[in-house]
Amino acid sequence: MRGLLTRWRVILHPMRQTVRQVLHHPASNDILGKTVEVCGWLRTRRGKGNFAFLVIGDGSCQASLQVVVDAETRCQPSLNMFATGVALKVRGIVQASRGQQDLELLAKEAELIGTCPQDYPLQKKGHTLEFLRQIAHLRARSNTFGAVFRIRHSASHATHSFFHQQGFACVHTPIITPSDSEGAGELFTIKDGENFFGTPAYLAVSGQLQLESACLALQKVYTFAPTFRAENSNTTRHLAEFWMLEPEVAFADLNAIADLAVSYLRYVSKQVLSECRDDLLFLQQHYEDLSLEAIEQMSNLQCERITYTDAINLLQEAAKSTKRAFEFSPQWGNDLQTEHERYLTEEVFAGAVIVTDYPKSFKPFYMRANDDGKTVACMDLLLPKVGELIGGSEREERYEVLKSNCDMQWYLDLRRFGAAPTAGWGMGFDRLVQYFTGMRNIRDTVLSPRAPDLIPF
Repeated sequence: MRGLLTRWRVILHPMRQTVRQVLHHPASNDILGKTVEVCGWLRTRRGKGNFAFLVIGDGSCQASLQVVVDAETRCQPSLNMFATGVALKVRGIVQASRGQQDLELLAKEAELIGTCPQDYPLQKKGHTLEFLRQIAHLRARSNTFGAVFRIRHSASHATHSFFHQQGFACVHTPIITPSDSEGAGELFTIKDGENFFGTPAYLAVSGQLQLESACLALQKVYTFAPTFRAENSNTTRHLAEFWMLEPEVAFADLNAIADLAVSYLRYVSKQVLSECRDDLLFLQQHYEDLSLEAIEQMSNLQCERITYTDAINLLQEAAKSTKRAFEFSPQWGNDLQTEHERYLTEEVFAGAVIVTDYPKSFKPFYMRANDDGKTVACMDLLLPKVGELIGGSEREERYEVLKSNCDMQWYLDLRRFGAAPTAGWGMGFDRLVQYFTGMRNIRDTVLSPRAPDLIPF
């Protein structure tokens, strides 16, 4: 017990500060002359003899803290053991800096916590994203992925905050499912699932169907969880394991959930801009696909809205007038390809666009049929450079209509017992992170990507 209490005293040490707390103190003059303790990892060391400048990062922000070590500093062990990558604890006095930062730390004590050999792969030089993917277990320590994961955290936290403020209940839908909610047939089968559960079992591609049961009790619900798709795709836009955000609203129509999607993107963008500006500026400097201006525009997002039929007409006119050559010819009855979506957002509307009322022939069974008998009440929110980010629909609440397309009795029961109009949408969260960070490959938005022939650890 004594050892445990000692350990907690270390963790809760009153002088312990993060690099962010030291460098971004709300009143920098108040922290000058204060004794603080900082734990982190050594990025660089320069100097000779008993005098050195240590640059420490701890993951709390993009910036590092410069630590001045002199002959008065007690180093455990000797200073020459402090190499790039080591974990260390430093205690010292905050003072004004003559360097690029306003503040630095004059060390009184420096203690080596974890050693690091010379073959540590993250030395002080530029590293390609391809190289960092090969050391995915270490890449979070790089400047790039530190920024990516802080931005991802900010967007995740903002997601929960937004829906909480809007009166939504978070529902944890199951990851193991007996059905294919999307009807695409790209499911991972759980081995021996039929023997264990008494029926074939799969990893869920969506939590929507189960979420609808909660929606018809709580009215406004959402789920935010990992989902899985066994699609043998090696593109820069697909993962086998990805995070899906899915809100569902009772007594709502297509316009209501389209408005919800726009409000959500505005809110999250504002939070990311507010909390991660240094990270965004760093990524914009190093990766041309990130535009701070584009994120600022999203924080005041305005979306044009057109029907699928009008979108096809625009695409066909462009193809006929030789304004644009498409690899896939735009035809009514075929789904829009990424090149079509990007043409609409980047060249026609120069911004986000919501496309509604797609043909029912390639849409899932649960989407509400329109009166024309050809289309369903659905929408896709398209963004420049990304294409489809959000897809949603009104759900078919008419029992007899749904019964002709569905044989899941539990799902049909939701329409038998107090059916109400419902609508919702789904968004691949990793694609939103890709938009915020400028990462060209979606595999660079997650800690450890899962994709065909890729499961690093």
